[in-house]
Amino acid sequence: MTDFVAPDSGSEPELIDPEDFPNWIVEEDEGILAINKPGLVVCHPSKKGPWSSLVGASREYLQQDLVHLVHRLDRETSGICILAKDKFHARHSQMAFQQQLVQKEYLAVLEGELNEPIELKNYLAKDLESEVYIKQTVRKSNSAKRAVTHFEPLLSRSGYTLAKVLPKTGRKHQIRVHAKYLGHSIVGDKIYGPDDRHYLTFIDSGYTPKMAEALGFHRQALHAYRIHFNAPLFKRSFTAPLTQDLVQLIQTKMDCGKEEIRALID
Repeated sequence: MTDFVAPDSGSEPELIDPEDFPNWIVEEDEGILAINKPGLVVCHPSKKGPWSSLVGASREYLQQDLVHLVHRLDRETSGICILAKDKFHARHSQMAFQQQLVQKEYLAVLEGELNEPIELKNYLAKDLESEVYIKQTVRKSNSAKRAVTHFEPLLSRSGYTLAKVLPKTGRKHQIRVHAKYLGHSIVGDKIYGPDDRHYLTFIDSGYTPKMAEALGFHRQALHAYRIHFNAPLFKRSFTAPLTQDLVQLIQTKMDCGKEEIRALID
């Protein structure tokens, strides 16, 4: 699969096309805006203006000065992201997270063939051996936090695995760290893939042909597929279909048609 795209500086967020933004909306009502965030879109506002972040674009779309980001996704992770339009919905949805009354379901394309479900339970902390400041690893320390992740293979074929991933805790980079620990890194992961120096190159120079050859995908192949809130005053579920780039990746790497993909994840 040739997926090289002209490099932008990795530290600069891509601008959102105002005409595209409404197509990202999964659900909208008087209190909630549910977005299927594409990969490479940042959640938090940046210095490049309102159309450089999900929050900024949402403010412009709603014509509101304040929009509450209920939870965030990593820049390169696509999928469901919830924003609240007012303090009431923000408070009750965020309280659901605090009270651990939220279940998340992700889809990931993994390197290698994982053939059996597995659940990891261990501790994550900063990787002291890496040049990448934000990198985490499995180890115990005074600052380590317990992390639990369940991996369920949906299809293993041609040296790759399409997996359903259920994080039961919410630690930084948890799914990506655990995937690497399993020996099945997420395809395209610049930090937890074959060489974390790809991330440093990306920050400096953007996505390069050499990186495309090594990683096989322009971003980490991780998608927040479904989120379910089960709080007393906020019982809602939201689902975000796989983004087109991930569908194409699965079709190409795993020789899997759209109907087969749909049947696997539904």
